[in-house]
Amino acid sequence: MGIVAFREEAAFEAHLPLVIIGGGACGLVAALAAHECGIELVVLERDALPRGSTFMSSGFIPAAGTRFQAEKGVEDSGELMAADIQDKNGHEADPAIVQALADYSGRVVEWLADTHGIPFDLVEGFLYPGHSRMRMHATPRRTGEELMGCLLNAAEAAGIDILTQARVVDLHVDDEARVRGVTLERPDGSRESIGCDALLLACNGYGGNPELVARHIPSLKDALYYGHEGNQGDALLWGEAMGASLKDLGACQGHGSLATPHQTLISWALMMRGGVQVNREGRRFSSEHGGYSEQAARVLAQPGGIAWNLFDARIHQAALEFEDYRNAHEAGAVRTFESLPAMAEGLEMPPAALQATFAEMRALAESGEPDGFGRTFSPETLLEPPYHAIRVTGALFHTQGGLEVDTRARVLKGDGAVLPNLFAAGGAARGVSGSNDSGYLSGNGLLSAVVMGAIAGREASRQLLRG
Repeated sequence: MGIVAFREEAAFEAHLPLVIIGGGACGLVAALAAHECGIELVVLERDALPRGSTFMSSGFIPAAGTRFQAEKGVEDSGELMAADIQDKNGHEADPAIVQALADYSGRVVEWLADTHGIPFDLVEGFLYPGHSRMRMHATPRRTGEELMGCLLNAAEAAGIDILTQARVVDLHVDDEARVRGVTLERPDGSRESIGCDALLLACNGYGGNPELVARHIPSLKDALYYGHEGNQGDALLWGEAMGASLKDLGACQGHGSLATPHQTLISWALMMRGGVQVNREGRRFSSEHGGYSEQAARVLAQPGGIAWNLFDARIHQAALEFEDYRNAHEAGAVRTFESLPAMAEGLEMPPAALQATFAEMRALAESGEPDGFGRTFSPETLLEPPYHAIRVTGALFHTQGGLEVDTRARVLKGDGAVLPNLFAAGGAARGVSGSNDSGYLSGNGLLSAVVMGAIAGREASRQLLRG
């Protein structure tokens, strides 16, 4: 696998103006945008059924200034959204990219809804850490699986060609760093080559490559990987071989709330509605409102690398709107206790420590003072019996660093020059989460996949149409 020097006499079985590698949300949205511009293209997907990291996510896309927000009385703007993203990442992301994604996000979500029938609505009831407005848009079941199904239906309706079980192994690149085609491999080992005028990398990051994770994100090298196994860093390695600039390779999205051993994502809405996490000793160890990405390493640092999500019937009822939570509940991951002593016994925690944890929360709610981690509590969200508990661990979901791109999704070289016909978006490109695990703002992954995917499809088309 790698870069093959292009030869003029090379024989390609087919030739298309645009080849897109990756059939997740990024690749499909890019394909829809390019198809709308009249570009002939193909999407190459290594799996038998396109899934990608999107399939394993909650499917929430942040967008500002949409009619879905307006219908619910939410006032938002690209400026506010960009400020939220930059505040979370410590202003480490490229401000031009952040602003472009924030400004374009509302139009992309409405375009997908109006032109392609994606049934979005606004997720209400709570704010994810770092968001100053409710701006998460999701399909009715609140799952990435449903979002992928909708995008696949849209691609099929548009007549877009998706070649599955087609794992790209080589890029054919000429002396001017122009991609001239790709070679793909079938499950039986046979190979085919397709020529192209432009290539768009939508094949995500390197979370499934233990060697690269250990090198760039050592704090999560022992974390459970809860992402697509195809995320082996292909785009990163190809780009590096072509002289592309690589940025923020330590950035990632972790998650501190993966039910174990069930391996089901538990929505962070539980924490934002008043839930807490305690370790095996019955003690809290962080502010649960700081962000679920950085919480992964904090959970892994606890005894046994596990924590317990504690919440109550009020939060349980609200969480039932999430299909992943319903699945976890049906699988037996949610345990119920009528009292704190019963919960301490059932979870094998020191009763006095658990009682002290709850007593501290009540005292803080009465005083209005923050705890030692900076979180405040309010009387109306204090947990009341019966209590619920879910055993969770920290996990790595996907990486956020990658190939440096400009606001047109063109891949940049180390000296800032643009590679002639190479585009990247989603996990293949540098995201907007800064340089580490703490800069991830909820939804940044799908923001980069869906919105930058739309930009990449449009811009690649414009370049092809200009000739």
